Amino acid sequence: MGERIKIGKTNMNEDLQLIKRLEYMRSLHREMDEKIKETTDEFSRKRLQKEKLGLRDQIMRLEHLVYPDATA
Repeated sequence: MGERIKIGKTNMNEDLQLIKRLEYMRSLHREMDEKIKETTDEFSRKRLQKEKLGLRDQIMRLEHLVYPDATA
C-alpha cells in the first residue's frame, strides 16, 4: 500500500493501467469493510480502519489522476 503514484501526463496504456488499478483498489476498500465487520478484537478493528483510510487516500489521488476535471 505504500506505493508512490506517478503524477504527470500519461499515454492511453498508462491511463488504462491507472483505471484498472483504481478498480482494484476500490474492490480492496470494499473488502476491508467485511474484514472490519468480522473482526471482534478492538485493536485489530482500529488497525484495519486506519489501513482503510490510507487506502481511501490513495483512491482519491488516483481518481484525481484518472478524472482530473471531476474535482475542479
